[in-house]
Amino acid sequence: MNPNLVYLAQTETTVGFLSQNAEALARTKNRPQGKPFLISVDSLNTLRSFTRVPKHHKNRVRRVQKTTFVYPCGLAIRVVKYEEHLQFLKKFKWSYSTSSNPSGKGFDEAFAIEKADVIVFTCKGFFEDKPSTIYKLGKRKLRKLR
Repeated sequence: MNPNLVYLAQTETTVGFLSQNAEALARTKNRPQGKPFLISVDSLNTLRSFTRVPKHHKNRVRRVQKTTFVYPCGLAIRVVKYEEHLQFLKKFKWSYSTSSNPSGKGFDEAFAIEKADVIVFTCKGFFEDKPSTIYKLGKRKLRKLR
């Protein structure tokens, strides 16, 4: 497993590009270099290596599924619980994640397969589900972004 390659894999919510190389992901999607990516992590222990979870929100972060939190440090991180995605992610511990569609458009399998370095197939195939919910965490406040 090479952390610099761009992988096409089924995530919890949609088909996504995954990589530990943010520049490679930005090039793959023709995305502006400064725009941040969501980070998918395989466990709460890995999450702790990126940021501290505000005490008031610890239970929420531990229990929810298909939810991304934007932490006070500015990072958007999702703890993956979907078993098939988790099997892939455990090999890396974490990865940057983005949808595999062209910016601003819907899923296009031909585009995704063409742009990815490695394609990770599962027995369920590729599918799109409703996007993850995104919350911004403050020390006490919680604001829904999506």
